[in-house]
Amino acid sequence: MVNFVLVAGAWLGAWAWDEVVPRLRAAGHGAHPLTLSGLADKRGVPAGQRTHVQDIVGEVERLDLRDVVLVGHSYAGIPVGQAAERIGERLSRVVFVDSSVPADGESFVAGWPGERAKLEEAIAGNGGFWAPPAAADYAGRGLTDEQVARIMARSTPHPGAALTEPAELTRPLGELPATYVTCSLDGAGPGPRVAELLAGGRWRLVELDTGHWPMFSGPGELARILLDSAER
Repeated sequence: MVNFVLVAGAWLGAWAWDEVVPRLRAAGHGAHPLTLSGLADKRGVPAGQRTHVQDIVGEVERLDLRDVVLVGHSYAGIPVGQAAERIGERLSRVVFVDSSVPADGESFVAGWPGERAKLEEAIAGNGGFWAPPAAADYAGRGLTDEQVARIMARSTPHPGAALTEPAELTRPLGELPATYVTCSLDGAGPGPRVAELLAGGRWRLVELDTGHWPMFSGPGELARILLDSAER
């Protein structure tokens, strides 16, 4: 038995894993979906990226979890990657689901070189928050109209400080035992930073034939990948 701690990306909360959690528990594992501060049912709580790292570490420690598989989707790969080194021997593996990965001293927006100024301007113009996407942004991602409507109805603005604060790592990220899940409908595949980490020998690449939100568009397939990662 392992304990999955599941952290969804920007605008989402623990609810995003509703179709994945039962599959993990049915296989005999612990599954602990987590809402980051400032989002969903924790909306209104002041938060930045460091807060989100502590949210994850604190949940692992509060529940006294062992054999932990940390799962970070999209933006959440950044705080999950930092939390992974902070929980020490409790960690079994990290799974990055079509996600950003942290680099010491760099922020989330630093990974958007061509869009950084535009993103920072959008955050400033929205009271310090990153507004959820419009319906058109979900097109071509393998989602039904009903799934898009559900995501949009429950998404909340994302705290801007979580996107602009730099990550803090004390050792090379490539030393972590990790699986990187790339979603093929997004087209380009892993970026140069992830490709370098995969070349280091401790990371494994898995391709999932769906779009950027597989917990909605392919929960069964995603659960199978997570269960397989627990056996490695």
